[in-house]
Amino acid sequence: MTPDFPWFGKYPNGTPKVIGPLGYSSLVELFEVSSRQFKNRTAFVNMDASLTFEEVDRLSDAFAAYLQKSLQLQKGERIAIQLPNLLQFPVAFIGALKAGLVVVNTNPLYTSREMEHQFTDAGVSAVVILENFAANLEAIRSRIPAKHVIVTSMGDMLGGFRGALVNFVVRRVKKLVPDFKLPGVIAFNKVLREGAHLKLDKVQIQPEDLAVLQYTGGTTGVAKGAQLSHRNILAHNIMITHWFKPWMTENRSDIIITAIPMYHIFGLTVNGVLMYSSGVKNVLITNPRDIPGFVKELKKHKFTIVTGVNTLFNGLLNNPGFKDCDFNYMMGAVGGAMAVQDAVANRWEEVTGTSIVEGYGLSETSPVLCCNPLDGHHKRGTIGLPMPSTEIAIMDDNGNRVPQGQPGEICAKGPQVMRGYWQKDNEGVFFNGEWFRTGDIGVMDEDGFFKIVDRKKDMIKVSGFNVYPNEIENVIASHPKVLEVAAIGVPDAKSGEVIKAFIVKRDGTLSEEELKSFCHSNLTNYKVPRYFEFRTELPKTNVGKILRRALKDVDAKVA
Repeated sequence: MTPDFPWFGKYPNGTPKVIGPLGYSSLVELFEVSSRQFKNRTAFVNMDASLTFEEVDRLSDAFAAYLQKSLQLQKGERIAIQLPNLLQFPVAFIGALKAGLVVVNTNPLYTSREMEHQFTDAGVSAVVILENFAANLEAIRSRIPAKHVIVTSMGDMLGGFRGALVNFVVRRVKKLVPDFKLPGVIAFNKVLREGAHLKLDKVQIQPEDLAVLQYTGGTTGVAKGAQLSHRNILAHNIMITHWFKPWMTENRSDIIITAIPMYHIFGLTVNGVLMYSSGVKNVLITNPRDIPGFVKELKKHKFTIVTGVNTLFNGLLNNPGFKDCDFNYMMGAVGGAMAVQDAVANRWEEVTGTSIVEGYGLSETSPVLCCNPLDGHHKRGTIGLPMPSTEIAIMDDNGNRVPQGQPGEICAKGPQVMRGYWQKDNEGVFFNGEWFRTGDIGVMDEDGFFKIVDRKKDMIKVSGFNVYPNEIENVIASHPKVLEVAAIGVPDAKSGEVIKAFIVKRDGTLSEEELKSFCHSNLTNYKVPRYFEFRTELPKTNVGKILRRALKDVDAKVA
């Protein structure tokens, strides 16, 4: 369990160990108050266009009014938002909450199969999607419950000529928008125009009402929606507001770089909610995979904070232009979602003069459970200390605490922890109904810092995203020429891990190229195996269960 630290009621950085009252009745109130407090400040920047806090408030009101009055959506209905980091995202997200809806964050890169499962499971009434991905929606339109589809274009909120130019390049030059036919779709800008003339009726939202269904992979390979309430995210925001104080200036001149997608829980609550409530200018990076373009954007700003994952930091460091960015205002970087490699952390300090501070969390916990202090007292190689009002325990398989220094499952309880998975059997998710089981194996050192040493399940982490072998195996096994399959994670210098699939053929004509093409049609790119190995048989237990661990051990010895 979390030890009693020698500094009693506070952490070394002055953060209280227990948070106070929520301060707001809902996230909507938080956004409204922040919009008034910082109304003339720039809230978001994207592709050289910007929105002030007052503009975000006005546009999100219009979006909410259209959902409420024109689409007749009722409090508690679910709306999927499937957008990359564009100005449309905060407008749609905040607007959906103002209308009393529950946001279902969706990865824009999902295949039609993945979208269908998530939209059907959540029972979404509406979908907001970028036109680049609308063809995937067309393929499943008749099989999902959504009554309404709102489509936006990349340049919709960039303004006159700039927006038209971006849309022309995306559609005609780069040809990134496949043809699609979706009868009855509504244009995003039409929603804003018409919504501006409608009166939004204020929705009474309680702290326990659901705010977000954040989908995450499950141990069975079936994506599950973590139910995050307004209370969960508000409590989380208080915690990290305290934690980030050493990096926040009094005059609110901070600028955060948001390359982590806001459909990811880290990007949503840390880069999104925290920075909005703190009056911080938020620079949205739409395509962080375009490292040269990313670096070009960085050179335009006197940024103070960067959040990201190991692969992102590594990609920046390997770009020759990154060292020429202005790091004079930078406080540091926060790494999450996957372990930050020592080599990357060392190079980052050499180039930027600042540290990468690691934290730890999950979709189910809003997400932050632990983080290293931001005042220089961080401990390399650890995930840091528990958040205020958060208890962390290292437990055995029976829910008993293990001796300090011994490995066990990381379990947590706190006000940021979800109530459970949406419409799922939650048996086994919590010990004694209160300790959330993370599925990660960790240890606590003598100073109360935690470290992850292994994964209890066979989960694979590809560039910070959770990938579960069962999902990969289920897809590959559906190929008519496959007899048996097993998937494991193998180390990779760039992505942390990549997927390797072992296949027993049903038909000898099956080739690696055919199988890879099949996977690309049914899986998001980061879930497609990097390596394929054909075998005559796979190791199994005496009851016929395939032993992934045996494959991993043998593969490691061969490597």
